Amino acid sequence: MPDVPDVPVTALDFQVQIPFVELLGMELMRFEPGEAEIHLDLRQELTNSWGVAHGGVTMTLLDVVMAHAARSPREAGGETQPGVVTIEMKTSFMRPGLGRLVATGKRLHGTVSLAFCEGYVHDAQGVLMAHASGTFKYMKGLPVGGRRVQKLNASD
Repeated sequence: MPDVPDVPVTALDFQVQIPFVELLGMELMRFEPGEAEIHLDLRQELTNSWGVAHGGVTMTLLDVVMAHAARSPREAGGETQPGVVTIEMKTSFMRPGLGRLVATGKRLHGTVSLAFCEGYVHDAQGVLMAHASGTFKYMKGLPVGGRRVQKLNASD
């Protein structure tokens, strides 16, 4: 197979504002029907005492990429699904992560109210670091303290 030069890919805009995602520095690289890809350049403040990706950072990356796969359009040109909240998530860690982390998420099955997803995080060398499965509930708002809180983006 011939060598293909690396072509820089520009990050997409996230469909909704997620302050924690912005703080971590995640970049949405792909958002297609049933799939999403998010990159994160690991910085020192995102590492654990061993100097590798903190498990919480890895789990957040998996949660966010699976949530994006869950809310992606059902088919090409279709509408984005409403907001989602994580109902449950199981994560397995295989190896420590360094450098640019690449997370991919896939919607395995979706109903009117739920999406079942899986996600993977690979390190800068393409080695599998972690895997997760998760269930997400579609929601238009979130009941909090007796009131209904709407998402930060009113257009969704």
